[in-house]
Amino acid sequence: MVEAIYDALGAALTRWTMGGAAAPVAPPAWATLIGDDPGEAELRLLALSGQFLGVLVTPAPLEGLQPLPDVPVLAMPALPEAQRPLARRILRTLRDTGSRRDLLRFLAARGWTLHPGDWMPAATDEDVPDVYAPWRDWAEGSAIVRPTTAEAPTEQNWDDYWPAARSAALTALRRRDPAAATALLAAKLAGESAEVRLRLLGLLATRLSDADRPFLESLAADRAPKVKALAAALLARLGHGAAVGEEAAELAGFFELQTKGLIRRTRTVAARPMKTPAQRSRRQALFEAVDLTGFARALDGTPEELIALWPWGEDRQADQALVGMAERSGSDALVAALHDLLLGQATVDVTAMLTLVPRLDAAQRSAFALRVLRAGGGTFQMALALTGGEGALDGLIDTTAGAALLGALKAEDAAKRADLNAELHSLGLIALRGAARDALDRLARAGLLAADPRLDMLRLNAALEDGEIR
Repeated sequence: MVEAIYDALGAALTRWTMGGAAAPVAPPAWATLIGDDPGEAELRLLALSGQFLGVLVTPAPLEGLQPLPDVPVLAMPALPEAQRPLARRILRTLRDTGSRRDLLRFLAARGWTLHPGDWMPAATDEDVPDVYAPWRDWAEGSAIVRPTTAEAPTEQNWDDYWPAARSAALTALRRRDPAAATALLAAKLAGESAEVRLRLLGLLATRLSDADRPFLESLAADRAPKVKALAAALLARLGHGAAVGEEAAELAGFFELQTKGLIRRTRTVAARPMKTPAQRSRRQALFEAVDLTGFARALDGTPEELIALWPWGEDRQADQALVGMAERSGSDALVAALHDLLLGQATVDVTAMLTLVPRLDAAQRSAFALRVLRAGGGTFQMALALTGGEGALDGLIDTTAGAALLGALKAEDAAKRADLNAELHSLGLIALRGAARDALDRLARAGLLAADPRLDMLRLNAALEDGEIR
């Protein structure tokens, strides 16, 4: 009976699609139910067919259909229910992935994650905190179940890991046992794609030591130019850069060693005058191609001597290029010394320090962020760029940047509204919980309503207690 009715409805649906009456071709079993009145018959047939197709007819599943595994449980809890609406409202205002990344880092630093009903990462979201790695892998292959391993990665269980979880596990292994991580990469890296090899090789920057040198030297024959370049840069950080070549010698030719002072003679590196834009472009290209050790040797010195003799502040483009060279190929000790040097400069060079940020730890980045906020012209957006959402700074509203923000709010005009919104949001991302509460009090006294949506990030910060890692 069901099959007969289903077959008969084909003709009725065809007539309805063409705008005609379908009662004359209704299934015989419904003839007495729909009656003889044409208008009423169409309505009854529509009701019966809708009920029949919705209740008694089940679409056949596609071949190979598999149930989806559950969304994995993360190592940190989701935001409390009371804070989820505020987090959703903040998410709706974020217009780029960088802003969302800063929010995710802020929450992770506090011990929280977003609820899966509010946001889920894509498999390609590589810049989100490692705590979201299980969700990234779930999004990449959610219909395929792989073993869930809680063990450290080994050669035997390498293929049990999805890519994001493997990267996070290798990062943890590298921090805990650098030698084991290097040995595992030496055994398995060759079987991965160039993109994956490049990403995994970057993990060696954590706790880099001379023990990694044999493996890095073996990558000189890698088939991917970017992998070879990264291996060479890591070797340079260990003091085993390439010998002084033509490019290093050419770059050194743009500078000269000079002696200054009549009584107290001091040596310094001086830039030779450049006559054409082509020379400036060539010098910049050489800065990006030569490692720090090679450049220093071409000037008959060491990287430490080069940093000490450099005429900081005379040529900002050259300053930033040298900092980029140090970030790429300088040792950890040299990067720390360079951070201290830049921190002590009379004039804040935010661009140079931003270049150095990937090599700095949280304490170093926070120290420079406070230096920026206390200097004239520094903003909370600059501080956020330095800390990446992982800073937890105190006394922010009492800094020069805080005073500038309060003054701008009192004299607010439409042209500055976007900047003020970004400043308030950045302040909420970098402040300690107590500092966020202090800022809210001062902003309320400055005339902002407590329900002002521009204060959402500060309100979330002030309300959020530290979470617990499962």
